[in-house]
Amino acid sequence: MDKSTVESAGTPAPRDLAIELIGIDKRFGPVHANKNIDLAVERGTIHGIIGENGAGKSTLMSILYGFYHADSGEIRVGGRPVHIADSQAAIAAGIGMVHQHFMLVHNFTVLENIMLGAEDGAILNRGVARARAELQRLEKEYALEVDPDAVIEELPVGLQQRVEILKALYRGADILILDEPTGVLTPAEADHLFRILAQLKQQGKTVIFITHKLREIMAITDTVSVMRRGEMVATRRTADTNVEELAELMVGRRVLLRVEKGRSHPGAVKLSVRGLSVRDSRGVKMVDNVSFEVRAGEIVGIAGVAGNGQSQLLEAIAGIRPAESGEVFLDGRPVAVTGYADPALLRRLGLAHVPEDRHHMGLVLPFEENENAILGYHGGSEYVSGPFLDIDAIRADARAKIDKYDIRPPDCRLRTANFSGGNQQKIVLAREMERDPIVLIIGQPTRGVDVGAIEFIHRRIIEMRDAGKAILLVSVELDEIRSLSDRILVMFAGRVVGERGPEASEGELGLLMAGIEGERAVAARPEAVS
Repeated sequence: MDKSTVESAGTPAPRDLAIELIGIDKRFGPVHANKNIDLAVERGTIHGIIGENGAGKSTLMSILYGFYHADSGEIRVGGRPVHIADSQAAIAAGIGMVHQHFMLVHNFTVLENIMLGAEDGAILNRGVARARAELQRLEKEYALEVDPDAVIEELPVGLQQRVEILKALYRGADILILDEPTGVLTPAEADHLFRILAQLKQQGKTVIFITHKLREIMAITDTVSVMRRGEMVATRRTADTNVEELAELMVGRRVLLRVEKGRSHPGAVKLSVRGLSVRDSRGVKMVDNVSFEVRAGEIVGIAGVAGNGQSQLLEAIAGIRPAESGEVFLDGRPVAVTGYADPALLRRLGLAHVPEDRHHMGLVLPFEENENAILGYHGGSEYVSGPFLDIDAIRADARAKIDKYDIRPPDCRLRTANFSGGNQQKIVLAREMERDPIVLIIGQPTRGVDVGAIEFIHRRIIEMRDAGKAILLVSVELDEIRSLSDRILVMFAGRVVGERGPEASEGELGLLMAGIEGERAVAARPEAVS
């Protein structure tokens, strides 16, 4: 894209700036993370920042919040230059940040978390009383009601997020940075968050909203800035743009935002789950008597709010977590899932597994890319020469996968930790998909992945279906479930509470995900509206 298409200089200059970043530049060794970035955020607005993984968004916000120091450039808050040496300096400047992974002490109460680090002197009793009164005022003013004496680990994620926002407001934040704030929320919880942000804006607060979900940008922001490969390439008034233009600005090319697929042609049953019950490490039953089938040539999606048993279900089917009871059949053959299970045997029988958490279960981040590209399959004859691993064969195989899956940078010797999230996900997908499995189970296929990589991953999943693979898909993204699935199962509190087709509305699925069954869910169908 040439400079004539970049509109960052063409947007009318705001008159009252909350934040101004001027010429921010940051390198990490050979990586130029931020390249002479200018950003102006108008006071009392919601300003979106979007970009692919590795575009430099997080680095830029980390500089603003004091986690990193810019190599050069200037930060102005309220028109005045400031030096933000650390997060305490950011808080003192009126900047708060709500992180994607909440920074809460789980066995503390809401009030204790709010006060932590801002205890107001050595005599805690007086500080607690003042903090409780201030918390009640903030809850009322910003419609952020939450029980101050509730223990964090007992709260749903939507309320935990409110606590993070209250923490920032309690410390006097006038500017709030929210990093991927809807990643763990149901549609209803996300809508409530948007109402909270609108209330904050109405009260004069400034919100910087980082997300990869373009429709959220269109729904909630006043202005959006687009980053690509460390540069700020455009700023638009949200009302003057659309998701197609923003996607093209992010990636640098036209992006297909819808999933193109033909009709499925289901064949024989390849995965059968009967009466499966699974407990977690605390002994809590997370999967309760679940039964379903997946046929060759179809995608069965499981929708549900995180924490309703989907993770334990996938782990039990993959042989990672023992089931309490039930049966699993792979291509008609019973496989052990209670007591001792053998994931390696399941792989040999044709089960491939893309785990929900690529960092903790899918990859060894300090390993090189080529080492991760064969994890779990490293005993295969194609990777062994006599008693030793065949390093040349392993690296040649890794280079072929890098080329086929467009993994960037194309360096099989690079440590996996140095790849962006989207490219890490492609490493896992390439490893599992290229084994030509009979059954493929995928957890959160595009979590934390940018729009360009999402397009690629969705296309590859459809290709696997059309090649006759049986695919079980778990995602908290309803759009993804509806776009990819041929049948949708909804889980709530460990049970399958409904089955729908991909034409089911977001509202209908959202009601089922919240445990509301029957007439209200049916009433949410478009055809039920007169």
